[in-house]
Amino acid sequence: MDFPRARQLFYQEINQPDGSIDLAKAALYLAWEEYPNLDPQEYLNALDTIADRVRDRLPVQNYPLRIIQTLNRYLYDDLQFTGNDADYYDPRNSFLNQVIDRRTGIPISLSLVYLEVAKRIDFPMVGIGMPGHFLIRPDFEDAGIFVDAFNGGEILFPDDCQGRLSQIYGQPMELLPAFLAPVSRRQLLGRMLANLKAIYLQQRDALRVLGAIERILLLFPDALEERRDRGILYYQLGRLAEARHDLETYLRNAPNAEDAAAIRLLLERLDGN
Repeated sequence: MDFPRARQLFYQEINQPDGSIDLAKAALYLAWEEYPNLDPQEYLNALDTIADRVRDRLPVQNYPLRIIQTLNRYLYDDLQFTGNDADYYDPRNSFLNQVIDRRTGIPISLSLVYLEVAKRIDFPMVGIGMPGHFLIRPDFEDAGIFVDAFNGGEILFPDDCQGRLSQIYGQPMELLPAFLAPVSRRQLLGRMLANLKAIYLQQRDALRVLGAIERILLLFPDALEERRDRGILYYQLGRLAEARHDLETYLRNAPNAEDAAAIRLLLERLDGN
């Protein structure tokens, strides 16, 4: 593959069974493309150090709630990690190196820090992709508790999640069981990249949008909407042969999509070039 070194390493990391993916490494390889002088090992060491400090503080009776309380005290009271309400859509909030350096981020990136520290103290947790707000929970059956890494490690119960969901959407929302289901490691990385894609679209930064889409497609090669979006972006960038290939692939696999007619018109324009 003719990829930068960082992307090659990202591909190698995700090209294995989901449970074997090292989320911290994968996230740092994503950041490395944006920060060429980044040393991934420096930030892996930082996570190790944080975990060592938490481990030293663990009570003798390591019940789940006590472990979470210890994590919360060190991450939020001692290290002062906090959710970035003031500049939520700053792209730095989605890069793990920046989250560790600045000690601020968005729900999914702060959850990633929490997950990685918890993993290192042998307290495995999983990501919960609730719509509009990412949570985490201990990785055992019927845990019954969730942690909001964006809000100081607040401990939530299912009823609290219902209230949080309604608050986010500004109206009563039904909390479907799927909303509290664990996400895979690929899904977590894909959601981080989708956040960056949306931010860069808003900023009209075509090359960075393209980079986000390309890495989403490394995670999910069959993501047709991403292939469509890449085709449109290729068209806008004047990469017409690549645009035609992606758009034809999209139509071939989704001939009855709602936007199929618009994509066919775009292909007709390509044929006129």
